[in-house]
Amino acid sequence: MTALILLAACSGGDKAKQGGKGKPTPTVGYVVVQPTSVDIVTELSGRTNAFESSDVRPQVNGIIRRRLFTEGSLVQRGQILYEIDPRLYRAAVNEARANLQSARANAEATKILADRYKPLADMEAISRQDYTNAIASARQATASVGQTSAALDTAQINLKFTTVPAPITGRIGRSLFTVGALVSASQTDPLAQIQRLDPMFVDIQQSAADMLALRRSLGRNGIVATRADVKLTLEDGEAYGPSGSVEFSEAIVNRETGTVTLRARFPNPQGLLLPGMFVRARFAQAINNRAFLVPQAAVARDAKGNATLFVVDKANKAVQKTIKADRTQGAYWVVTSGLEAGDRIVTQGLSKLVPNQAVKPVPETEAQRIEAPSKDQLRKSDKTSPNKAG
Repeated sequence: MTALILLAACSGGDKAKQGGKGKPTPTVGYVVVQPTSVDIVTELSGRTNAFESSDVRPQVNGIIRRRLFTEGSLVQRGQILYEIDPRLYRAAVNEARANLQSARANAEATKILADRYKPLADMEAISRQDYTNAIASARQATASVGQTSAALDTAQINLKFTTVPAPITGRIGRSLFTVGALVSASQTDPLAQIQRLDPMFVDIQQSAADMLALRRSLGRNGIVATRADVKLTLEDGEAYGPSGSVEFSEAIVNRETGTVTLRARFPNPQGLLLPGMFVRARFAQAINNRAFLVPQAAVARDAKGNATLFVVDKANKAVQKTIKADRTQGAYWVVTSGLEAGDRIVTQGLSKLVPNQAVKPVPETEAQRIEAPSKDQLRKSDKTSPNKAG
């Protein structure tokens, strides 16, 4: 009985050393954070648009005689696409040319007559009125030459319009009119449409409230504007390879959607982007020079959804802090408030950590020391080994 009491007393003493106030100080791993420059990244939706788009339209009336392109092919600026029946316009050119010749002949005759009347009028062989009329007729004939010359130019231009060229270089779509169709300069439908697909525009929609908040934050808390590359994610979830750049931001807000359009420009050498595609654009609109990058493992959320973490203070106690961490960047949370330069952030040993608990901090990158077992430990191990039993 005495031996049992002594054994119980010894056992209770060992538990007292391990539990309660005698519990060993937990070891935690930490990292030291310093402010750094972090891009303020925005991801927005957008639509692709052709860099250039032009309708092919007739400028004269007539019947289409020939179509000189393959639908869906690449056409060059100035390339002839359609031919409209030119016979009426060629006849108009011939008529205007004849009228010009007649007007020139009449102008020459009236000028000669006025020149002959001049000395006769000076000799009073004819009346001054006859000489004045001759001069007026010569001037009218000269003006008629100008009018018929302009008519000839107009007729020649209309004849040239019977061949319809490509206004821009690009890929042409389907032809909306076939050979034999009657077309007119006043029709609403184009003959075809040409689009230049390299480079390509992407129109990105950003809410006016977000843009206003960004502009107000510039120059505060280390936030500065930047011009960064734009990355695209296509409709199938795959990333588009080439990067683009924001060209400009519109100066008006869409009254229906409350958004502002930002236009980005992307190279499209392989023609992968087509007009009207839905894409996601990711780019940096500003840089925060006073942000902290904290490993995601160190940050937790409380019942209210606030981001919290533990910081080791000068007395080696784990102090819980509430921080502002609205987004991630890779394996880190971007913390914009709640931390100071040089803070030691606990990243390891967080499972049973409580606020204001004394801890033994070690750097996260420090390797754990594994010592060789002592002779007593080896002897005890041999005694308890199953191979050594009985």
